[in-house]
Amino acid sequence: MKSAVETLNPTRVRLTVEVPFEELKDSLDAAYKKINQQVTVKGFRKGKVPARVIDQRFGRGAVLEEAVNDALPKFYTDAVNEAELSPLGQPEVDITELKDGETLNFTAEVDIRPAIEIPDYSGIEVEVDAVEVTDEDVEKSVEQLRERFASTTPVERAAEDGDVITIDLEAKVDGEVLEDGVADGVSYTIGSGELLDGIDDAVKGLEAGGEATFTSELKGGSAAGKEAEVTVKVTQVAKRELPELDDDFAQLASEFDTLEELKADSRKRLENMKQYDQATQAQERVLEKLLELVEVPVPEKLLEDEINTRKHNLEHHQLGQMGLDLAKYLEIQGKTEEEFENETREAAVKGIKTQFVLDELVKQEKLNVNQEELTEHLMRRAASSGMSPDQFAQAVVEQGQVPLLVGEVARGKALAVVVEKATVKDTNGETVDLEDDEDEAAEAETSEAAAEEKTEEKTEEKTEG
Repeated sequence: MKSAVETLNPTRVRLTVEVPFEELKDSLDAAYKKINQQVTVKGFRKGKVPARVIDQRFGRGAVLEEAVNDALPKFYTDAVNEAELSPLGQPEVDITELKDGETLNFTAEVDIRPAIEIPDYSGIEVEVDAVEVTDEDVEKSVEQLRERFASTTPVERAAEDGDVITIDLEAKVDGEVLEDGVADGVSYTIGSGELLDGIDDAVKGLEAGGEATFTSELKGGSAAGKEAEVTVKVTQVAKRELPELDDDFAQLASEFDTLEELKADSRKRLENMKQYDQATQAQERVLEKLLELVEVPVPEKLLEDEINTRKHNLEHHQLGQMGLDLAKYLEIQGKTEEEFENETREAAVKGIKTQFVLDELVKQEKLNVNQEELTEHLMRRAASSGMSPDQFAQAVVEQGQVPLLVGEVARGKALAVVVEKATVKDTNGETVDLEDDEDEAAEAETSEAAAEEKTEEKTEEKTEG
């Protein structure tokens, strides 16, 4: 076999391959064997029909077609490996010549990973937000915890702002009650904005047994985005009471004995989380600077596929779960279809360039992924997907996505190499030590989980009590 490579552009090549006919022998034998198992010829046992009879009865052309279809993938792969190419996607193959007993010639056009030169990136400088936790931040955090321990007491009076009411709802569109437009026993805090526009004004002033009708645009369900006539009936009004902010509250809601200790812990956790955000911000801005330094041609077919994938995931997964279509989503976002198309294309281009550049850095820096790193990444991905690590790992293996996860970890390590060599300062002009940020982030994640677990335990104790 002989092959040659013609560069059509920085991301696409044409392979020209010449195969001597003798190299098709194995595929020809396999073709005769396959056809033998499929046909019946009088006078011959199944599977024992001679090749000359198959040629006479069914035509030599059918055998050649079967043999070529079998052989092409191997010859194409050999040509790719010989040229040391990194193909993207499936090739467009054209058989230019097939002479029985002489030769098979074909061409294959395919997109390839572009050759990328990574320049010196040690001079990258970025600015990130300073880590600042105010007293107001701490008070807000403690207040949120206090909200979780609020109690409710039924009252016999008209509903007011902040009350927790129990309601029955019925929604009609064009005079017809929607199949999914009826709900009973719904708990709602007046002023929270968690249900429908207009509901607060409708229920305020109503006592248990009171009823009101209002018009609102539905946010989800079968008639999402449509105007509906909603009837709401209040079945109970309850006053919401927050616990006093004192040492007793600290003991009720946390592992601490005093309110001051609780506030100090809240401040520490907020600092840790802001340091985590700072580290994430540094990574994003260093990556942007790196991409500005590197010239990365993007294969058009790969780009179109990526754009279509992003649109599909948005429309059929994310928006579908919210009961929205693309038109309604754009209306809510205040964007035109053209703006959405441009933003999607820009994001797709950035995603492809990022992968190309970081993959090249992995190769350049000779980075490897060990089992421990892969396991840690898998556990993080499992947590974000809402699956257990075992379930997520099984799904990854069944779908053949282990190499994808390995690639994600490797690219993360490549970016870490660049960030380590960059100069990162905060808005106060102070140099940021990102290693400390990572340690604090890990501590924040651990303490946040512990605090969450403790709060849930306390809440359950309070509820059971």
